[in-house]
Amino acid sequence: MTIAARMTRSPRPFDPERGAEALEHLPGTSGAVADLIRGAGGCSPYLSGLIAKEAAWLTGALDDPEAAFDAEMSRLAEVEDDLGSALRQGKRRVALLTGLADLGGVWSLEEVTGRLTDFADLAVGRAMRAAVAHEVRRGKLPGVTQADLDTCGGMVAFAMGKMGAGELNYSSDIDLIVLFDETRFDADQFLEARPAFIRATRKWAALLSDITGEGYVFRTDLRLRPDPSVTPVCLGMEAAERYYESLGRTWERAAWIKARPCAGDIAGGERFREEMRPFVWRRHLDFAAIQDAHDMRVKIRDHKGLHGGLQLPGFDMKQGEGGIRAIEFFAQFHQIVAGGRDPDLRVRGTCQALAVLAAKGWIPDDLATTLTAAYRAHREVEHRVQMVNDAQTHALPQSDEGFARLACFMDTDPKALKDAIRGRLEEVRDLTDGFFDRDGKRKAEPEPEVEFDEAVVARWHSYPALRSQRAQAIFDRLRPEMLARLARAAKPDEALVAFDRFLAGLPAGVQLFSLFEANPQLIDLLGDIVGTAPELAAYLSRNAGVFDAVIGGDFFAKWPGKEVLCKELDGVLQSEPDYELKLDAARRWQKDWHFRIGVHHLRGLIDARTAGAEYAELAEAVLRCVFPVVAADFARKHGDLPGRGAVVLGMGSLGAGRLNARSDLDLIVIYDAGEAEQSEGRRPLNVRTYYARLTQALVTALTAPMSQGRLYEADMRLRPSGNQGPVATSWPAFRNYQGEEAWVWEHLAMTRARIVAGVGAEAEALGTDVTAFRDTLQARGRDRDEVLSAVAEMRARIARAGRSPDAWEVKTGPGRNQEIELIAQAGALIGGVPSGPLATGLDGAVEDGWLTEDDRADLLAAYDLCWQLGQVAKLLSDQPLDPEAIGQGGREMLLRETGAKDIAALGTRYTDATSRAAAVIDRALAGYGEDTE
Repeated sequence: MTIAARMTRSPRPFDPERGAEALEHLPGTSGAVADLIRGAGGCSPYLSGLIAKEAAWLTGALDDPEAAFDAEMSRLAEVEDDLGSALRQGKRRVALLTGLADLGGVWSLEEVTGRLTDFADLAVGRAMRAAVAHEVRRGKLPGVTQADLDTCGGMVAFAMGKMGAGELNYSSDIDLIVLFDETRFDADQFLEARPAFIRATRKWAALLSDITGEGYVFRTDLRLRPDPSVTPVCLGMEAAERYYESLGRTWERAAWIKARPCAGDIAGGERFREEMRPFVWRRHLDFAAIQDAHDMRVKIRDHKGLHGGLQLPGFDMKQGEGGIRAIEFFAQFHQIVAGGRDPDLRVRGTCQALAVLAAKGWIPDDLATTLTAAYRAHREVEHRVQMVNDAQTHALPQSDEGFARLACFMDTDPKALKDAIRGRLEEVRDLTDGFFDRDGKRKAEPEPEVEFDEAVVARWHSYPALRSQRAQAIFDRLRPEMLARLARAAKPDEALVAFDRFLAGLPAGVQLFSLFEANPQLIDLLGDIVGTAPELAAYLSRNAGVFDAVIGGDFFAKWPGKEVLCKELDGVLQSEPDYELKLDAARRWQKDWHFRIGVHHLRGLIDARTAGAEYAELAEAVLRCVFPVVAADFARKHGDLPGRGAVVLGMGSLGAGRLNARSDLDLIVIYDAGEAEQSEGRRPLNVRTYYARLTQALVTALTAPMSQGRLYEADMRLRPSGNQGPVATSWPAFRNYQGEEAWVWEHLAMTRARIVAGVGAEAEALGTDVTAFRDTLQARGRDRDEVLSAVAEMRARIARAGRSPDAWEVKTGPGRNQEIELIAQAGALIGGVPSGPLATGLDGAVEDGWLTEDDRADLLAAYDLCWQLGQVAKLLSDQPLDPEAIGQGGREMLLRETGAKDIAALGTRYTDATSRAAAVIDRALAGYGEDTE
């Protein structure tokens, strides 16, 4: 479609005579296109000169600008002779076409900058190929032949900045980092190849940037490479990687957000960019980078002399307050803060970044909309300023005449133009400066009136977290607010001691303190934790990164459910390239969610019963997602799983769907190899060994302490034959054992068993078979006397082996939860009732006549109370529950959870409930088990 058919605007000629001269080069042009040519030529001496030089080509290009652009790119892709001249002609044509399409409103900003970038990519690629080909012909690149020119022998140019993002401005220079893959060469070849690549880089950079009678292609800047004052223009990838790992700075991390391989060995460049991912994208929220960004902005403004407010004459639209760089920095440093946790944020374009930041909840939608509109408007002004004389400038005119020219270029009047520019600059400044200026954002808060132990406060600066001056500076700004929060605790001295333990355990402080400074609500949360749950605070000091989860989106939303958890964890695991990284990623993910459950419980958003169900669903999601990862890694060595595969049977509390904050996992692995005798892989194993080692690999994956800790402790002792039997049980052996040989206690345990994970071609069918077998086994029931005798014997054995229960013991002892669970399991086993909640088994006992409704009520009341007490205790400490030892905050949580008016009343209620439950159990088991004494 022609330009004329799509024009939505047109500049007015500032110099009508020059505009008329420009139009004379295109005889027969009329209407809107004539106005466009007059306006462009009458405002820009540069465009006027291009129209004169390229008039013959432009006449056809105006009929279909997209086709003309594509044809020019195709022509340049085939040119071999006099490449420099051809590229300069191509630059003139691209600059003219994009300029007119921009001025006429035919192409959007993104299309204009995108096409300028496409031409830059092509120009760099052609120039690089020609220079490398010259070195190959001279025999200076050992082992590189003409066949390797498509990858330039391992050389790659990374487009940085606006070119990397596809956002080149109208008269932009291009920022490049040039590397080569030294792994293509042995030691001797490397010594010869390195200078050849350096010569080639200098040659092709000069081809692009040297000014001749035909102009230039692009001013080419290679100074963004590592340590440019001492390094050559082309570096080996290994040397570059070592630099970034050891010396890379925050501004370089920001620069690599937009980086992309644009010419040469693109695949090799992508591999290098993947190696750079840990440098650019930190695993935890990186609010410390905000201060770095602020310091960078201050240095730039000091260097450029950009102070004194918004004085429009000569104002720098790129670096000045509220300008283009402010919006780019705002987007980039939000990406740096959170992009390590959220891969969706790892985009290059500024407008694209603002959109995804809003979509993911990191900035408000209206803020993203405002900044995007301002960015596009700023870039249009920048382009008009540059179009005048093809100058790499970002400065507004100094004179009234200059503003009059710019106003004509934008088809407005000077006053309206100035008002619009000033309004946008002020709006952007106000919206972005607060994000970067950490010193000015926080109001000083006076020290609290509470007199804290000065000896405790005085030693804080000796802790590892405060060893750096930067950490001390941030902490000193936060200290009054932190102390004020601690002063509001029920027992400030207790809260101070707990906070002191938290601070002492921190290995480093800059990241966490920056997180608090950017998110003051976290100080409230920390105050709750250190004042209520010192064990949780100690955990936080070792794993402060879990605070990321609090501000990572919908932390306080409702529980999403097991299926959503599995989908999310699958995505996390798939994003990691190797096995150990996947396991570490699973640990980070699990800790985030585990922490979230604990915080929700601590703050009363959920009760003990709900917390138990959520802990269990979290564990099941981990098993469901991690087991396939383990199996896939194992299969790479020993072949695919023989037969139908394997399933994990969750036992105990996991099987019952009710865990606490410190639960381990009781598991049984059952496999069905079918008719297979061994696996089919490069290192085949017989099926028994295969599944035994696979199970051991699963246990290791769960329990091994890695950099992110361990997932869970796993207990395999409930499998047939206990610790003496194989760690994985075949399906036929499991059926035979449970059907013919199992002890009563093993059938009691099976009443709470359920499939929680599986791997293999037909794991789902195997799980269905195991569940059906368990149901059939349970449905046939067992003799009441036999079962109750066994329960009585187990009760007596536990009593003999254990110590006297503590005053607040909730698990073992008369009338506590372990005994109540045994009675419920006995009810289910004797009555042949389906597996289900604890109450289902008690219902079976009532129906069978050996418990009454009142007995059932007493047991449930005791069980629920003990569960509430146990959940709180496990959240707050790894010690037995002691209301006197958990502090005022812990006692308040106990009372909130149980509804008791005070600890004394709670103690009376607990004693009464467990005594009644013990009496019920005594009556139920009376006459059984005496012979075991």
